[in-house]
Order: sequence, then structure tokens, then C-alpha cells
Amino acid sequence: MYLESYKQYMKQVFMLCFAMLLAFSGYSQTTTNEAKTRILFLLDASNSMYSRMGDDTRMNVAKKLLSRMVDSLEKIEELEIALRVYGHQQRKDDYDCEDTKLEVGFSPHNHAAIKNHIRELRPKGTTLIAYSLQQAAYDFPTESSSRNIIILITDGIEECNGDPCAVSQALQKQGVVLKPFIIGVGLDKDFRKQFECVGKYFEATTEDAFEKVLDQVVAQALNNTTCQINLLDTHKKPTETDVNVSFYDAYSGEFIKTVVHTLNKHGVPDTIYVDPAHDYDIVVHTIPPIRIEDVEMPGGKHTTVVADAPQGNLLLVVEGISGYGRLNAIVYKAGTKEIVNVQEFNTKEPYITGKYDIEILSLPRRLETNIPIVQSKKTRIQIPQPGSVNLITKNTYWGDIYLISGDKHEWVCNVNLTGSNKKIVLQPGKYSVVVRDKKDLNVINSKEEIFEISSGKVANIKI
Repeated sequence: MYLESYKQYMKQVFMLCFAMLLAFSGYSQTTTNEAKTRILFLLDASNSMYSRMGDDTRMNVAKKLLSRMVDSLEKIEELEIALRVYGHQQRKDDYDCEDTKLEVGFSPHNHAAIKNHIRELRPKGTTLIAYSLQQAAYDFPTESSSRNIIILITDGIEECNGDPCAVSQALQKQGVVLKPFIIGVGLDKDFRKQFECVGKYFEATTEDAFEKVLDQVVAQALNNTTCQINLLDTHKKPTETDVNVSFYDAYSGEFIKTVVHTLNKHGVPDTIYVDPAHDYDIVVHTIPPIRIEDVEMPGGKHTTVVADAPQGNLLLVVEGISGYGRLNAIVYKAGTKEIVNVQEFNTKEPYITGKYDIEILSLPRRLETNIPIVQSKKTRIQIPQPGSVNLITKNTYWGDIYLISGDKHEWVCNVNLTGSNKKIVLQPGKYSVVVRDKKDLNVINSKEEIFEISSGKVANIKI
């Protein structure tokens, strides 16, 4: 029997995910002030809500406080609310694992209807959190600009072999809702771990605690909060700045926003306003970038995020008057082939302190290894002013150019001569060009010319 129930549940999860891909494709979240917020209150009305909380039952306390909260939300602009209940239609002995219903859907001015339904509720059945979360996916309109939030109020854990964690994570990854809020009413502290994977968990063991938690959760759902990003230098001081910082939803991966980090007039990292309904992955766009994952921003609390980001500068310079139209260098982490940047010569860029290998895309290419970048210092890499060779010919040739170093000939580049002169910019040194006429099929007729390149000079080679 358990196996059949589990198979049926997995089938429901599959159908939900498939439906969400169709219904919510292209869905994205936004945290602008103009975005509409939709809050679905998902209320547990299972039989255990008859348990006592102080001088009353958990159900009566929940009904009283939720009705009061609904009243307080009536005049808030750009907010719609709805009510879904589970465990309230069938008796517990019936063990109905589909006993959930959207009692009042989203619409303006539905507050009285919600309070009327809350007033009539009587606890009856079982606790079916996973299936109720699945059905909640269809309660939200598919507007792409709204913030969809679920506030689950429950006094028990899943009783229908469902997986609330898997369902919640699917809803978030598909962009249907932000991370849900869970208010555990009268639950033992041991139950916290079973709900933390579902959403942001809050504990309420007394009526006073329940009221405070409900106020806190709704405030987080409605209001922005603040944070600052402390980018630490080598001395662990938050002095690094003037770099872009991007925020992503930690569950769905959706882009939220990018800001340019700065220090305010007091010399400390400036305040950033964020939506507390998200958990964030934060990317600091240093070179290389720094990634900070799963950052929670509790509403009403200023959060300080800290990252080691000591930086120095790399200056690439061509000596004298450059003959290059544009010359780049590839910057790698030292000892690896991991590219961290492509930097143009005659520019300066900041890098995280450490050692780097720099491949200069001149002819011939040059590799500078283990170049140190030091906190607040400038590392200068300079190459000589180039010269050039002018290959003069009226015929068509295949061939290569080589750098002569002692008894070694190091390949530099291919040469394809098409019956007209060809100019190639080269670093100073001794070279040879070896070519063969394209129409001549005899290797023995290959030609070699030796020439010198000096800074700022042109070597004319007639072939």
C-alpha cells in the first residue's frame, strides 16, 4: 500500500513539474517597488490544531491572529492575498491526502471573504503539506512581474508520504514562488530541521510569539531590507570598492539586479536595498570574480556580507610609439590554463592579489609567468616597441616566419603571399622567412631570407 501511494505521489510531482514548465515558462521575479505582491496564506486545519496553546486552541489562536492580519493588509497598495486550507473537509480517520482547497482566490478587496472563511473553519483531517504546496502552484496568476509568496501556518509534519522539500524547491526553481515562509505553531524544536529545507522557518510556541512571528513574516514579505558588502583588503579592512555586484535568487538562479559598489561619505560600504523574500547568490565582479552563496537577508535587519577582495593593479605597456593597432594579453591563474581576463595593452586593470601568468599576443608571443599582484600596488609589464618586416614580391608563396635564438628556430606565424607586398609587425630580434612558390611542387626550391627587426624600423625583404 505504501509503495502504491509513493508511486502515485511521484506521478503527481512529475505532472506538476511538467505543468509548471508550460504555465510558467518565461516567468521571472522582480523586486521593484512597482511589482505587485501576492501572498497565499496556506493554513493547517488538521485535527491536531485542536491542541492547546495557552488558554485556547491552536486553531482559535490562528484564526484570531490571521483575521487581524488580513484586516491590517486591506489598504496596502499593490498587494493581493488569498487563502488555501488543508485538512478541513474530511475526518482524520478518512486519511484523505487530497483534502486541500483554495477557499478564496486572489482578487482586490477579498479581505471580508477571507475572514468569513477563516471564521467558519473547524479542524478535521490529516496533514498534507506536499500536496497542498503542489496545488498552490496553480493559485497564482501567471503575471511575470509579481512577487508570489506562500506563508504556511502548520502545527504538524507531513502525514501523506509526500516530500514538501522537493515540492518547495521545484516551485522556486520554476520561478512560481519565492522561498516560502513557515510558521510552526506549537511544534517541538526538533521539527525545525524538517521544515528548513521547505522555506524560512519561524517558531511560535505561545500566542504572543505567534503574533510577533506573523507580523515579522508579513513585514519580510512586503518590505525591502538593507545590506552592505564589505570587500576586505589584505589587512581585513573594508576598503575595496568601485566594482559591480550582482544579486541572483539562490534557488531559481534568476538575475535580480546589479549595483556598483561604493564607499559612502563616511568611508564605509554604502547601503544596498534588497528584497528579504529572496535568499541570494552574490557575485562580486572583481578579476577573477568572487561568489558568495546562499545569503539570507532577514527583513528588518541590516545584514553585513563579508568577502576577501584584496586588489592590486596590472599595467601593460608598449615602449615608445606602438606599431600595433591593438595588442591584447591573456591573463591566467599562475600555473594553470584558467583564463581570468583578456587585457589590452596601454591599460591598467585591478586584479585580486596573487600570481598570474600573462600571455602577450605579440609576434612572437611572449609568456610572463608568476607575475605577482600586490595589495594597492601597480605591477608594470612592458614590452619593447615593435618594428616590422615588409615582404616584397610579385609571386604567390606559402611559408612561415621563425625567430632565430642561438641554434633554435622558433615558429612565429604563417605567411601567405598573394602577389603583393605584406607587412607584419614583429618584436625586435633576428628572424628567417622560409617560403615556396605555390605553383612549384619541388621542395628543393624553398627559399630562406634572414633579417633583423629593430624597434620602430622597417625591414624590406624582396622575395
